[in-house]
Amino acid sequence: MPRDPASDLAGKSVLVTGGAGFIGSHLAAAMTDHCDVTVLDDLSTGEAANVPEDAEFVEGDVRDSVDVEAAMDGADVVFHQAALADVRTSVRSPVEAHRRTASGTVKVLDAARREDARVVTASSAAIYGQPDTLPIHESDRKTPTSPYGIDKLAADQHTRAYADLYDLPTVALRYFNVYGPGRTDGGYSGVVSAFLDRARSDAVLTVHGDGTQTRDFVHVEDVVQANLLAATTSDTGQAYNVGTGTGVTVQEVAERVTRILDSDSSIAYGDPREGDIKHSRAAIGRARSQLGYEPSYSFGDGLETLVERASVTN
Repeated sequence: MPRDPASDLAGKSVLVTGGAGFIGSHLAAAMTDHCDVTVLDDLSTGEAANVPEDAEFVEGDVRDSVDVEAAMDGADVVFHQAALADVRTSVRSPVEAHRRTASGTVKVLDAARREDARVVTASSAAIYGQPDTLPIHESDRKTPTSPYGIDKLAADQHTRAYADLYDLPTVALRYFNVYGPGRTDGGYSGVVSAFLDRARSDAVLTVHGDGTQTRDFVHVEDVVQANLLAATTSDTGQAYNVGTGTGVTVQEVAERVTRILDSDSSIAYGDPREGDIKHSRAAIGRARSQLGYEPSYSFGDGLETLVERASVTN
């Protein structure tokens, strides 16, 4: 049986911001057998029911320094997942997006500095914008195309700067398109769940654009693995891509979903999303060599597992 990276955190006190959300709740659940886990979430998008029973839940906001400091009291490691994670909402409300993502990250980092707690921050592939070449390396040009991407870039840079300026052990993880059980929001990660839901009722699957756009879909369990490895690595002060290194077209996602479910759904094509990039695929060599990260799921295997799990719970 492969070693559980959460065991390396045994006995630690950990804080998961945004731990009632999709990725945060999976991360919190992975650690409750080994650690004292506290979840901080304002429930603006997450749900209290997602918080593991063995974790302490604190309803609070990363924009509020008092909430952050109270939840972080005694923490050894902070997994900072809280953010405004919807690109379209960030376009509509850029000031609010900045407060939740960029300003919230600085408040978390500064509280961690006073607590002397390691921080692993959720960054995003959105910081790269339209890539010049594929795959995308951590050193490539960053030209984000939305307030969300700009704020994630600020959070990423602040995280690494705290390592340089204050000798705080920090890591930024640049997630590509995360999918898995429990994901319900939109965008190119939520499209997997959206297509599955619609295909089960033989409804039309709507693809934005011509379907040839590619994304690096990474299973949430692999994202959890990357976080746990980042929490113990000696290679701090850096950023790491978290993906699979493989691009999948949105057309292929729709076709795989209908085939797996033996669905009669048809595929329709709509207008491209505003500011959408055409292709995205992670170079994961740095995460492999320095963190020991290795994705466990190909997209096909991950999709099969997601369908099987849904059929069992239903």
